[in-house]
Amino acid sequence: MSTEEIQDKTADPAETPTAEAPANESAQAAQQSAPRAARKDAGARNAQRSGRREAGSSRRAPEGAAEDGPQLVEKVVYVNRCAKVVKGGRRFSFSALVVVGDRNGKVGQGFGKANEVSDAIRKGTDAAKRAMKKVVVVNETLPHEVYSEFGGAKIVLKPAAPGTGLVAGEKVRAVLEAAGVSNVIAKSLGSSNAANVVKATMQAMLTMRTADQVLSARGKKKKEKESV
Repeated sequence: MSTEEIQDKTADPAETPTAEAPANESAQAAQQSAPRAARKDAGARNAQRSGRREAGSSRRAPEGAAEDGPQLVEKVVYVNRCAKVVKGGRRFSFSALVVVGDRNGKVGQGFGKANEVSDAIRKGTDAAKRAMKKVVVVNETLPHEVYSEFGGAKIVLKPAAPGTGLVAGEKVRAVLEAAGVSNVIAKSLGSSNAANVVKATMQAMLTMRTADQVLSARGKKKKEKESV
């Protein structure tokens, strides 16, 4: 064997790794960069989706706020439980009396029945919202004294000076607070039935009129005080 053949055989093993090494390194780099690129693409897609969701929620928020309208005050006046005896035992049902108002002259009362307390309150609240009516409130009190009867309930409401507060029972107080009245003296003279007391209070507030309304109904105008 000549020296040239020996040199060629010794040169082949050294040349092959040097030729294949760059190819292997480039393949490994491509394999490592592929997952990174996939992760970047996935992160970009997730960011776009989250941005779309945030944009959608920001668009829906004002619509929900517009539908809700003014903030309403809900007061549960009375919850009653009724038991019906059947063959298997007793079945309970509940009724709820709810008062709803906006503290700005609008108030309503509702009555709901259901087999669960929460459902009864929800039904009563919905009924009260549908029955809301405008009442007269002057300087956080009533324009004049009023007496009202509903069933066996008898209610007297008197206006009071600022700072007096609500001198009334819990049933009458619920209606007055929901309507936005802060200074009143009230007295219940008859039955203490919650439904009748609330209805008598509502009836009393709906019958009140201001001085301007009374004069306009008579075809007169309010006289202005002359300066001395």
